[in-house]
Amino acid sequence: MNEARGETRSGKTRLWPVLALAAVLGIAAGVAVLYVRGGLDGNLAASGGADCAPAVKAAGLLAPLARGEVAAFQIATEPVSLASLAFEKADGAKATLADYAGKTVLLNLWATWCAPCRKEMPALDSLEAAEGGADFAVVPVSIDTQGAEKPKAFLAEIGVKALPLYADPSTKIFRDLKSNAMAVGLPTTVLVDRKGCALGVMSGPAEWDSEDAKALITAAKSGA
Repeated sequence: MNEARGETRSGKTRLWPVLALAAVLGIAAGVAVLYVRGGLDGNLAASGGADCAPAVKAAGLLAPLARGEVAAFQIATEPVSLASLAFEKADGAKATLADYAGKTVLLNLWATWCAPCRKEMPALDSLEAAEGGADFAVVPVSIDTQGAEKPKAFLAEIGVKALPLYADPSTKIFRDLKSNAMAVGLPTTVLVDRKGCALGVMSGPAEWDSEDAKALITAAKSGA
């Protein structure tokens, strides 16, 4: 069962559809799912507008490719810029999605305590190894609240070769997405165009190195 959720801002209801199925299944299986409460940030929506309007049209063209392993991918219906989303590099240096301007990005929020996140990480690593380059990057951001040591150890344990280690122990990146009805739990994965505009979101795990996922990403790179 899919459940659409929205956030209200200035009397208007956000129309982003998101899936709660992954969160429900995670709870049923005894898997911890992160929910963060707080006021609406508003920064993402405020920074979208005309600059990201073309991304909504481009996102619509991706709809036929939301199938198979990525059937739960939800297409963007409103212009939202994610360029200001911030996180830390392995050395503690600050970074934002704006640093990836010119690249299509697959932003993945995960945590070591999230079993579905751990399961999909090898596929994300494989995707980055195969597709990462001048026009595309997988950007995985751990939101473990105790810092980057556990995520670093986990990535080493499973033999990750291509993915970088990024973290946001404050979980603000999750809260920013949640305030725009783009996150309900973990993992949350957002496809972002070359200008930092959202194309769509996946709530829950996926086989990101599958042919279905690669077809979706290839189309995003060529048409976003």
